[in-house]
Amino acid sequence: MNILVIHGPNLNMLGKRNKELYGKMTLDELYDQLSDKFPDIEFTFYQSNYEGEIIEVIHHSMDEPYDALLINPGAFTHTSIAIRDALDIITIPKVEVHLSDIDQREDFRKTDYITDVVNKRFMGKKLDSYIEAILYLINLGE
Repeated sequence: MNILVIHGPNLNMLGKRNKELYGKMTLDELYDQLSDKFPDIEFTFYQSNYEGEIIEVIHHSMDEPYDALLINPGAFTHTSIAIRDALDIITIPKVEVHLSDIDQREDFRKTDYITDVVNKRFMGKKLDSYIEAILYLINLGE
């Protein structure tokens, strides 16, 4: 199984951000943990702080042999109709993941433009949100 994993703005700062909300691991450590936990999955990891670059990666995913897409859009969750529309175009299974529980945070974070164009949303469990999301995608593919 090939899974494209996309991370949005400021997720490159994991390990330096609010550790209570996001945990202590860096983005590279998160990538390593996922690769170690799921050795039979071929991951392609991508992170950008730029909306247009994320949209381009989503568009290009249609030309690649990905079986699924996992996205943590970061703050773009609450602002980007463009990323939402790009996700709506692709037909492979896709999930949204957040380290923190965005429904229990500031009011502006409760707006989620992504959730209605993905198969499922996982959040609030830090690394375990990712693990649950990947297990869900594996089960969809069986």
